[in-house]
Amino acid sequence: MSWIYKESNGVEHAITEESVPEHAVGFVYKMTATIDGKERSYIGKKNFYSVRKKKFGKRALEQMEDKRAKKYTIERKFNFENYYSSNVELKKAHKEGVEIKRQILKLCYSKIELTYQETKYLFMHNVLENDEYLNSNILGKFYRNKIKSDE
Repeated sequence: MSWIYKESNGVEHAITEESVPEHAVGFVYKMTATIDGKERSYIGKKNFYSVRKKKFGKRALEQMEDKRAKKYTIERKFNFENYYSSNVELKKAHKEGVEIKRQILKLCYSKIELTYQETKYLFMHNVLENDEYLNSNILGKFYRNKIKSDE
């Protein structure tokens, strides 16, 4: 099953590696599956790639003419088409053959926007107060078992 993205004009289409918009960094997603007879959802974020800085080794430094350069960057592209969340229950459901609906809620063009939009959707959907969602925390600061609900 592929990732479905609904544009602002209401048109839905599948997003593949070839159709990723230029300069997009990642996306906020919602996955929905029927687990133990109940429809359960999970909201998260996924990067299209990562950029890391790595130090040169001793041999590489010895062979370099300019000794000031200490690091180089590595860009790694993630295979988001085969991604089924970081949530343990969703991963288990996928392995058991449960159909999982994968929906892209928002495409983001910076890391900051990606984190902001994920947090925004988590609070908008009240994921910590609603048993329909599998999310257990927001930003590693707000936890389901520590939130007191009025209901």
